[in-house]
Amino acid sequence: MPLSDRLRTVFVEALELPEGTDVENLNYRDIDQWDSLGHMTLVAAIEDEFEVQLDTEQVIDMSSFKVALDTLRGLGVDE
Repeated sequence: MPLSDRLRTVFVEALELPEGTDVENLNYRDIDQWDSLGHMTLVAAIEDEFEVQLDTEQVIDMSSFKVALDTLRGLGVDE
């Protein structure tokens, strides 16, 4: 499964979004579910799914699906 599809699934599950939600254009605090608690839940889910450890700056900067995808690619997570 492509990296973007795996990440999309993590977003939907961690933020408890309806299937088919357009997460590609989702930004932090755009929806009630992506508040500070939802953000930490999402970060933990990303770390678990992709077996990475995000540093504090990466956690703070993760403000959108695209940023999360770029961060994972920067950490060497393969498609």
